[in-house]
Amino acid sequence: MSGRRSRGDKIFRFTTIGAAAYTLLMLGLILYAVGNGSAQIFSFEGFKFFSSTDWNPVEGRESFGALPYMVGTLISSAIALAIGVPISLGIAIFLTEMSSGRILSKISGPLAFVVELLAAVPSIIYGLWALFVFRFWILNFIEMPLYNAFGNSIPFFGVTPFGLDWFTAGIVLGIMIIPIVSSICREVMRAVPDSQREAAYSLGATRWETVRMAVLPYSKSGIFGAAMMGLGRAIGETMLVTLIIGNAIGAAAIPTSLFSPSQTLSSLIANEFNEASSNLHLSALIGLGAVLLILTMAILIGARLMVSRMVKVSALRE
Repeated sequence: MSGRRSRGDKIFRFTTIGAAAYTLLMLGLILYAVGNGSAQIFSFEGFKFFSSTDWNPVEGRESFGALPYMVGTLISSAIALAIGVPISLGIAIFLTEMSSGRILSKISGPLAFVVELLAAVPSIIYGLWALFVFRFWILNFIEMPLYNAFGNSIPFFGVTPFGLDWFTAGIVLGIMIIPIVSSICREVMRAVPDSQREAAYSLGATRWETVRMAVLPYSKSGIFGAAMMGLGRAIGETMLVTLIIGNAIGAAAIPTSLFSPSQTLSSLIANEFNEASSNLHLSALIGLGAVLLILTMAILIGARLMVSRMVKVSALRE
């Protein structure tokens, strides 16, 4: 019996080690493929690839720079976070802390189901909805009123809006990340011990004061991690952004107005990969993928370090 148990433990151990090694192997293969494919453009452009705004794939006059698309990626993702995280946090607070009454308890179940259902919607569906429906709402009710009111006096609103710009892309990205961020925030808040809430209520705190002083401080590291998960999703999104960001090229892709068309690293890859006319052009597109990979890994590693620091600080305070 003990021999059979020992054999089962060994099989389980090697299986788990193999699963972990498989993950590392896949990451290594991705890094090798991206590095090998982008080596030509980095040797051709050098550091200029990160700082140049030119993008000319014509043979004999090639010039490639990733700066405008890095800016477009970061700005649209920042808008997504600014919109999606507060809404997600509000949904999580409602579902975990506020839905205890007779009527609200009946709403919380369907609302949680709808939020989880939104997470299953493919990004291309969000993109088509944004292209054919949502962008006209943004254009007619937000962008045109702002342009008519401030376009002649404030350069930030000075570009004639068409609804295909980084502002619209950021809003739709914010809507798209709400399901994943709200789901993680909800689970983090549910993990807060009831003793935290009971202690606050025993001191005479209101429900909002309990959430603000007992629940949110206890779960802030998890909420921050959820926001970073949403940021990673927004940075890597492709088809949705490709449809609605305007797909500007070169220096024109650097936003100078709230309504300027732009482009992200992933959208440029999607637009031009099948049309790459030379090996250098193809290597430049893979180089954009390398930049995207570097950005994503840097953000997620930085987020991990910040979460660890927040956890240590909270442990010391306790």
